Amino acid sequence: KMVDPTLAEMGKNLNEAMKMLEDNQRKVEEENEKKYARKDIPGPLQGSGQDMVSILQLVQNLMHGEEEEETSQSYRLQNVGEQGHMALLGHSLAAYISVLDRERLRKLTTRILSDTTLWLCRLFRYENGSAYYHEDDREGLLKICRLVIHTRYEDYTLEGFNVLYTKQPVIYISSAARTGLGQALCNQLGLPLSCMCRVPCNTMFGSQHQMDVALLDRLIKDDVEFGKLPLLLVANAGTPGAGHTDKLGRLKELCEQYKMWLHVEGVNLATLALGYVSSSVLAATKCDSMTLTLGSWLGLPAVPAVTLYRHEDPSLSLAAGLTSSQPVEKLRALPLWLSLQYLGHDGIVERIKHASQLSQRLLENLKNLDFIKTSVEDELSSPVVVFKFFQEYSNRDQTSHAAQASTIQHPIISKERHIYDTFNQWLGEQLAQLVPASGVDVVELEDEGTCVRFSPLMTSAVLGTEIQDIDQLVDCLKMKIPVLRSTLQLREEFEQEVRRTVGLLYIEDLGWPGLGVVRYSYHSDGKNDDKQEKELEKINTELLKKLNELESDLTFSLGPEFGGQKNCVYIGMVTEDLDVSELVETIAATGREIEENSRLLENMTEVVRKGIQEAQLQLQKANEERLLEEGLLRQIPVVGSVLNWFSPFQASPKGRTFNLTAGSLESTESMYVSKAQGTGSTPPPTPTSSLAKQRLPGQKAFKRSLRSSDGFSETSSISHCDDLDKLDQRPPNLSPGQEQGPLEMERAEEQKEVAQAKTDTEDIHSDKSPPDCTEVEDQASQR
Repeated sequence: KMVDPTLAEMGKNLNEAMKMLEDNQRKVEEENEKKYARKDIPGPLQGSGQDMVSILQLVQNLMHGEEEEETSQSYRLQNVGEQGHMALLGHSLAAYISVLDRERLRKLTTRILSDTTLWLCRLFRYENGSAYYHEDDREGLLKICRLVIHTRYEDYTLEGFNVLYTKQPVIYISSAARTGLGQALCNQLGLPLSCMCRVPCNTMFGSQHQMDVALLDRLIKDDVEFGKLPLLLVANAGTPGAGHTDKLGRLKELCEQYKMWLHVEGVNLATLALGYVSSSVLAATKCDSMTLTLGSWLGLPAVPAVTLYRHEDPSLSLAAGLTSSQPVEKLRALPLWLSLQYLGHDGIVERIKHASQLSQRLLENLKNLDFIKTSVEDELSSPVVVFKFFQEYSNRDQTSHAAQASTIQHPIISKERHIYDTFNQWLGEQLAQLVPASGVDVVELEDEGTCVRFSPLMTSAVLGTEIQDIDQLVDCLKMKIPVLRSTLQLREEFEQEVRRTVGLLYIEDLGWPGLGVVRYSYHSDGKNDDKQEKELEKINTELLKKLNELESDLTFSLGPEFGGQKNCVYIGMVTEDLDVSELVETIAATGREIEENSRLLENMTEVVRKGIQEAQLQLQKANEERLLEEGLLRQIPVVGSVLNWFSPFQASPKGRTFNLTAGSLESTESMYVSKAQGTGSTPPPTPTSSLAKQRLPGQKAFKRSLRSSDGFSETSSISHCDDLDKLDQRPPNLSPGQEQGPLEMERAEEQKEVAQAKTDTEDIHSDKSPPDCTEVEDQASQR
């Protein structure tokens, strides 16, 4: 068969372009070594033009350059396979076909449109339907609203908004619908927001994400009594958040009773292509219209969404914009027409079936995990799985909690929910980062709060999710649950320890996913607010640096980039073996040490300044005394030189040196005499933390049960055990504010040095003592 050379060249160019763009992901290292120099500032259009390779190279760097330079995470593109290439080829073919003569174009577009509509109606069990193809997934619903307005208001074409003014239309949507959907419809239709009625979900019986049918019936009756016209109802076959399906059968009966139009949308409509379909979703085939988003379901890039509808009057469909007399408008279906033929009926069903199997695999694994609460509509067939971490009344007695429920129920519930929302937000972000192929995300639900959502129908075909990705997701979840439990249990203990410790201030931040937030409170000595704020920032910044230098498994940070508290230390997630008291004591001791060093530096600066002034006065006085000793004649330039030659005047140089250790001025005469400067008193040794001495070699900080460790050696740890016993003999009721000061620690060090000196002296005397009897006998036997 002969092939159109233009079509062959188009397919060849598309393959070369896609290969060039996709090769960038395989050459990340080469791109890092050889960075493409480009300018972000738009430049003038070149007069001579550029070839296709240069233009594609520019597109490639615009797509991949910034992400690889600014972030260390791997940038993941959509998994574009052969079916994706067919969809992209459809856009190129649409531009080529549009230049055909009008008759050929009409025949070709009619065939493409009729084939695609027939395939979709049969695939999703929607008999005798028409199709409208659109780029924005809300545009189909907008056209349906216009069609219903033209149908219910016969004089709308002639009188326009005057007809709507006499009898106001009402559009009903669920409170679980997409955010901003009602407002977008009113803006595009030119209707006031009073024409939009939000129907609450169930509160007593049934799913809390399904529309309350009884309440909807009362709302419609009230609107009819006020002279309004119920126009259209938007139902969900898979809510955007939890993926639940409304009771479409009862809603259809209600719409027929009040002559309303029923439109259905949602991700669960994809399951209509499977052999087994739940009765709740199967009822969507009886609705008046539905919107399908095949691009995300099948992993097809740049394909339009489809709205299937049933209507008998083609003139009203044309007036509403659902059909068009322009052949070019019908070419929107061309990418989908090519992709559906490439996949075939079995390929389409297999992709949707694979996504359903992924959700079932995850749901089965979540049932066996403790502290994980799931929210699914049907455990046998639920395309969307929503779960969250939850633990009943952490660190709180249920009996006491029930006794106090009447007085503090709402504050506790709100605080606990806020904490759980924060923890589940962190859990979802961690899972998405560790297993990016899973496609999990974080969703905010009205009743459940923050949850982790897995919707494979929207992500698996795009990301290429497989069964092993689900198993990896479950393994990561098992690793994170103990960390969440430990952190949640130790938060209250950490708060109590910080509040009991002098010098530390506990900062309550319910939005921080970690152990807590602490601030070292600086004791100001009559300083103004600006200076005190700077000093506080300096101390807490240095404290954060010191804590990060410790060998521990904890993460210390300045908190979130936006919305966090200033001059605080944020502590991240922890494990169950954390010693909270040691952690708090270390933070307080490190903060006091930094504060003392800061004050010592300030005092030293003041002492040095005063010493310099005193030295200048003494040197000036010494110069005056030297002038009196030398006499006036020696100050005259020529006479002084002759007089000094005949009668030299010898005077010792007098200067001043400042002893930083003693903080005093000293004369330099001894330095000139001995040709060396005296050292004076040595500075005291830097005190070390007692907690650091208790830690074994290789053991990380803030770990509980130090003395139960098996790392002790019988031959090398005797003195270390003695030190631990001495440390354990400290008064048990010693509060953090009554710890030993620097002076007492220096005295203790000096006593240790004296004791060590005595021990060394005794060892020397013992070496010089006469030998014992056994040594004498050995020497005699040798002779």
